[in-house]
Amino acid sequence: MAVPQIYVSFPGTAREALGFYASIFGGELSLHTYEEFGRKDGPAGAIAHGVLSGVVSLAGSDAAAGEKTVQFEGVMLSLLGAAGSTVLHQWFDKLSAGGSVVDPLAPKPWGASDGQVIDRHGLHWLIGYEPET
Repeated sequence: MAVPQIYVSFPGTAREALGFYASIFGGELSLHTYEEFGRKDGPAGAIAHGVLSGVVSLAGSDAAAGEKTVQFEGVMLSLLGAAGSTVLHQWFDKLSAGGSVVDPLAPKPWGASDGQVIDRHGLHWLIGYEPET
C-alpha cells in the first residue's frame, strides 16, 4: 500500500540535511544533482532529488531560485511507536543536536512517553512510545 512521503524543499542544504537524517535513521540515501537531471535553474551540484529509504523515509531537494523552502507551522513528523524506547531516545538526542527541544522526551501524565524537537534543518518531530511491559 502506498503511503504519503514528506518531500522537503531545502534552502541549498539538501545534501547535508538528508545525510544528517541518514546518519540518524540509517537506510539507503540516493542523491541526484541538478546537472544529472539536466536542470539549469540552480547550481550544477545542487540536489534536484534525494530520497532516504528505510525505517524513516524522507525525500527532498534544494529549492530553485524563487521557490519556497521548508517552514513547519502546525505540522509535526510523528515517530510515535516507530521503534523501541532506547532507539527513540537516541533519535531524539541526535535530532536535538543543533536544534531545539520543544518538550523533552519523558513520561507524561497519561502514561506514555513523548517529546518534541525541531532539528537544525527546521523539521518538527514528535517522538514517543507506550510503556514497555
